[in-house]
Amino acid sequence: MNEIHFLRVSIPDWVSDGVMRYLAHTEAGHSIRTLARVAGVHASTVLRQVRRIEMRRDDPLVDAALTALALTHRRPAQEQMRRAGDKKKDSGAMKPTDDLPDSDLPDTDLPDTATLEREACRILRRLCETGAVLAVAEQMEKAVVVRDAGADGAGARTAVVDCAIARAMALQDWISCSAPGRISRYRITAAGRAALGRLLAEAENRARITQESGFAEAQTAFASPSGGRGDAGGSSSRRLRYNAPESPLSALAR
Repeated sequence: MNEIHFLRVSIPDWVSDGVMRYLAHTEAGHSIRTLARVAGVHASTVLRQVRRIEMRRDDPLVDAALTALALTHRRPAQEQMRRAGDKKKDSGAMKPTDDLPDSDLPDTDLPDTATLEREACRILRRLCETGAVLAVAEQMEKAVVVRDAGADGAGARTAVVDCAIARAMALQDWISCSAPGRISRYRITAAGRAALGRLLAEAENRARITQESGFAEAQTAFASPSGGRGDAGGSSSRRLRYNAPESPLSALAR
């Protein structure tokens, strides 16, 4: 199962286990029973995951995300073939990868977890607004969030995001499209609303921890254990009313 281990190391952490098993089955050729045995689940569970993801490939963003993930798995193998071909060419043998153009080794644009969460939090908040949709056009590198501005049908653009982020959000099932086309319109899903709540809570917790840590450092700097602080002239120090070790609550506790 070296291929499965390689996939998990090479692919971002935000990719679900179901997608990982789908790639291991379709790209690495591992059987459903082998994947189920490694995961410790029944073979029917893995089979349902593979079928569900395959059915989602009708969505253009999901299909593009899976293609990029597949290329992440495929690229090292092709580069290894190139190196082997170069060695044979140097030895006088015919290079077996002469028919493999450079376009078969494209750069994959997979966002890392921090980038995805930061951008998804911004876009999902906009999609929670009434009448907001994420519009994605074919062959475009950017997607836009458009909100219905009134009865005249005009829309107001409220946010812009890279298509790489939109693909990752669609693969996570945070957004969905009911009618794909040249311009596909995506709306936030229930899973997307739940993800937004989790991301906002995590951001709030990080901000509170940072604030509390800074306040604790400020207390340590101004309140010494002795409870005093000398002046610039080196005269006698002025006694503070109390400090952290001599809090009135400590006396009450005793």
